Amino acid sequence: MTREIVVISGKGGTGKTSLTASFATLARQPVIADCDVDAADLHLVLAPRVIERHEFWSGHEAVIRPTECTACGACLEDCRFGAIKTDRQANGQITFSIDPMSCEGCGVCVRFCPVQAIEFRQRRCGEWMVSDTRCGPMVHAQLGIAAENSGKLVSTVRRAARRVADESARTMVIVDGPPGIGCPVIASIAGADGVLVVTEPTRSGEHDLRRVLELARHFRIPSWVCVNKSDINPELTARIEEEARRLGSEVAGRIPWDPSVTGAQLAGASVVEYEDGPASNSIRTIWERLENAIL
Repeated sequence: MTREIVVISGKGGTGKTSLTASFATLARQPVIADCDVDAADLHLVLAPRVIERHEFWSGHEAVIRPTECTACGACLEDCRFGAIKTDRQANGQITFSIDPMSCEGCGVCVRFCPVQAIEFRQRRCGEWMVSDTRCGPMVHAQLGIAAENSGKLVSTVRRAARRVADESARTMVIVDGPPGIGCPVIASIAGADGVLVVTEPTRSGEHDLRRVLELARHFRIPSWVCVNKSDINPELTARIEEEARRLGSEVAGRIPWDPSVTGAQLAGASVVEYEDGPASNSIRTIWERLENAIL
């Protein structure tokens, strides 16, 4: 049976992707999924070679047909998002167009155009790929600039990762989830077998950890906590671990500050591939605990 673990964080920049890349290196025949589609960066470490490429379509955008537009200005009055642009031609005529970056796809202008001169096209929001890496198959995506529906794209990536795992008889899917507690995070963790929450010993890290653990508890998903750079504030690290236990989570371990983490990033390698330093050894111990708990 395929098991799925999702690495998330209450805020960005906690080391979530570095940890995921190391887990992908340590796991036995995993499928990797990068569900941080708004700011994907796992590919920078795993250097995927794209095998399949698929367009991601979601939602709609309005487009004015200039040959049918009578320049009545109804769309300009109805739009609440400032998406309607006006231009004055050389002959003094006013024309209207719609800025795709500002259009929210609500369809109000389409509904109330008196001459039906506005199309409501399906929106291409990005693409998702199935790739090969040195650690195994990887499913990842790229959301378009100013595109929305990242939660739906996350669900698409997770389904594809599960399919690849079934087809290749692999029993572990490792997901690099997005930070925060919003829709993309919910789409990343719903139905997962466990989540590892990566935090750091700062006041913002403590606050955001509490929110994301409450989210995991709401969906009844087993959770573990890992404190990165734990030795920069041991007192706060201990307090965070106590709070995690109070919220029903288990402490997976601590990762000390280690300059080899930055060295691994610069080398395009995972931490455990780069050097057997303090961070690498801690990550190996954390992975063994997670693997034993989930498999």
